[in-house]
Amino acid sequence: MDLLQKINDDLKSALKSGDHFRLGVLRMVNSALKNKAIEKGKDAKLTDEEILQIFTKEAKKRKESIVAFENGGRPELADGEKKELVIIEEYLPKQMSKEDTEKEVVRILATISDKSKFGLVMKDVMKELNGKADAKLVSEIIKEKLG
Repeated sequence: MDLLQKINDDLKSALKSGDHFRLGVLRMVNSALKNKAIEKGKDAKLTDEEILQIFTKEAKKRKESIVAFENGGRPELADGEKKELVIIEEYLPKQMSKEDTEKEVVRILATISDKSKFGLVMKDVMKELNGKADAKLVSEIIKEKLG
């Protein structure tokens, strides 16, 4: 079953079960998916990779909001964002642990000849680790290894 079909099935089951919170989160994500399809062009179908990118983007938004709400003294809003994040993360692949990420980054860095420009190094590393590892963590590890 493709990812888009799974999302639609989960949306229907949330509607039938009366889980309004889950339904709202899935509708919001579905809306982002439809906007991306419209952006791609008429009759365009999103690939699973594009869908995962949207889920990753939505998860990142939630994480940033959680930090902002907690720093702003609004724990009740942060809790809502955390609940949304849990639902969104159900559709994302399992992230690599910090140790595994570090091993992979070191392995990839060994294959890169020009390490003078951080942006290019980051791009090369994320080509292989996209969706598998947190980009912020990868960035920190690269800075530590090159710095």
